[in-house]
Amino acid sequence: IRIGDDEVDFMLCEIGGTVGDIEGLPFFEAIRQFAQERPRGQCIFMHLTLLPYLAASGELKTKPTQHSVKELRSIGLQPDVLVCRSEHPIPEKERAKIALFCNVRPEAVIPAYDLKSIYEAPLAYHRAGLDQAVLDAFGISPAPRPNLDRWEDVMDRLTHAEGEVRVAIVGKYTQLEDAYKSIAEALTHGGMANRTRVRAEWIDSEIFEREDPAPYLENFHAILVPGGFGERGTEGKIKAAQFAREKQIPYLGICLGMQMAVIEAARNVAGMAKAGSEEFDHEKGEKRFEPVVYHLKEWVQGNHMVSRSAADDKGGTMRLGAYTAQLKAGSKVAGVYGATEIEERHRHRYEVDVKYRDRLEGCGLAFSGMSPDGRLPEIVEWQDHPWFIGVQFHPELKSKPFAPHPLFADFVRAAKEVERLV
Repeated sequence: IRIGDDEVDFMLCEIGGTVGDIEGLPFFEAIRQFAQERPRGQCIFMHLTLLPYLAASGELKTKPTQHSVKELRSIGLQPDVLVCRSEHPIPEKERAKIALFCNVRPEAVIPAYDLKSIYEAPLAYHRAGLDQAVLDAFGISPAPRPNLDRWEDVMDRLTHAEGEVRVAIVGKYTQLEDAYKSIAEALTHGGMANRTRVRAEWIDSEIFEREDPAPYLENFHAILVPGGFGERGTEGKIKAAQFAREKQIPYLGICLGMQMAVIEAARNVAGMAKAGSEEFDHEKGEKRFEPVVYHLKEWVQGNHMVSRSAADDKGGTMRLGAYTAQLKAGSKVAGVYGATEIEERHRHRYEVDVKYRDRLEGCGLAFSGMSPDGRLPEIVEWQDHPWFIGVQFHPELKSKPFAPHPLFADFVRAAKEVERLV
């Protein structure tokens, strides 16, 4: 990090869990020894605690924090800064009490209140004095005032949105919303880029295997089908892709979501009634589908194909990490990226079979992104659709609040256009 004109090496280490748990003791001992080996003032300890609120008596309880610090001190660790989680305001007298009994300075007892958005945290901690407490603990004074303009801009875009779009996320892991956390955050970033609030709603794809998707999807401005493994729920994802194609609703398919869009095109447009994925046949142990999506008999290292044994079907055989893709000039996706060569992160074992490219492109499904050797389809898009893109990679993993991923930003823009027409 840079402090004034100087560059300083900085390491941040987080140890999770509860103080006193036996699993954490080796890590606590490691940081104790590390601090002993460093010159005084070059290592600080910050401790996160919870201040429970008892509604019956209307008071915050500081004893859990005091006992937690006591446990730390018993193994040779003295916190320099306390960050206290609370749902309610922490009175000054309670902060002073914590400081007295935990042996920290009062200004180093930092309240951490519940926030409406995680993106408010840098501003909230700055207001509470966390950055100054850390600087004081390190003896860094004076220090330049931090520039929080970009965080102010992020919060301004979130709190002063100029509209709202509804996006249906049709997946199979909807019982736990955190399963798609990175996608939800990337959609939020896309909303920031358009000054639009994105209301993402999760829909279990298995419902569409029993019921007509129209009543569930017709009031959404866009549809996103995320990744996943296994056959469960995939027929519902295929129906979601069909609905988006036929109703001209913006669609973003990620990994399995792209594969399901290709299968839908093969079945309902190209006349391949038995189109499917080899993954599903492997799961059932029988051949039921014509494998438009197949398990690579060779694997990819870097951008090169290498031999792979039949015993490698599971385990570390995923196509994992960053790979280059070449985009077709003039395609929608090349316009979205503003480039004809990109690098994106992958996590999958199955690929769309390039031998079906001519047949599907003849029906209007363009293979607009390919691996450099032309063997692996990376992106497909419907040419006669306002916005229908499927990608084999995971763009959500590269999205940031200050740099929304272009696919998510343009996906939300397209949804916003639908919202204006409704």
